[in-house]
Amino acid sequence: MSNSSFNPTSTASSSDATTESDADACTDQSRRTLLLGAIATTACLGCSAHAHAGEDSPGSDERPQKGDVLVFSEGDQEGKLITSADLPRGGPPVHAWPKDPKTSVVRSASRLNEILVIRLDPAELDEHTAARAVDGIVAYSASCAHAGCPVTAWVKSDVGDKEVLKCMCHNSEYDPRAGAQVVFGPAPRRLAALPLALADGSLSVAGNFIGKVGGQQPG
Repeated sequence: MSNSSFNPTSTASSSDATTESDADACTDQSRRTLLLGAIATTACLGCSAHAHAGEDSPGSDERPQKGDVLVFSEGDQEGKLITSADLPRGGPPVHAWPKDPKTSVVRSASRLNEILVIRLDPAELDEHTAARAVDGIVAYSASCAHAGCPVTAWVKSDVGDKEVLKCMCHNSEYDPRAGAQVVFGPAPRRLAALPLALADGSLSVAGNFIGKVGGQQPG
């Protein structure tokens, strides 16, 4: 006769331990699933936000349109309207973007839309420049006609005693009093000019660019 005997308490304990272990495993799996789900959701939201932020508004890459207002493109006043009071006579120039006043879209999606706005003595402007200026204020493309670098400097010319607009990439200089004609450097042509209007102290665009915008094409 066998001396082995059935121990219900031992069996129950083993079963309980197995059930408890399974429950812990399920709990851990659930936690991992929730954590992974949360991470995935956060990642998707991040991607969506990034994609949305990278989208350009319709019209933001269009060239300046008649009636557009001008806003600061940099500095503490970025995005604010440029008024005649913001432009001291004799410079320096202010960098600007055109902005559609109806849709509030700033046309900043193309670097070729950046504009230099400067106030000069009206008596110093030649006939053609004066015709598209307002109260001595003139505007030109900020994209150098040589290689398309930004025109950033307002310095004394290398070939004269007046201050000029200068591209620091290859030292092209432009005289804003004479339609931004080239006075020094390798630029093949003058900067494109933008006619201006003035209403209630705020500057606006009076017409399309006059001349080609941007650098010369290779070849």
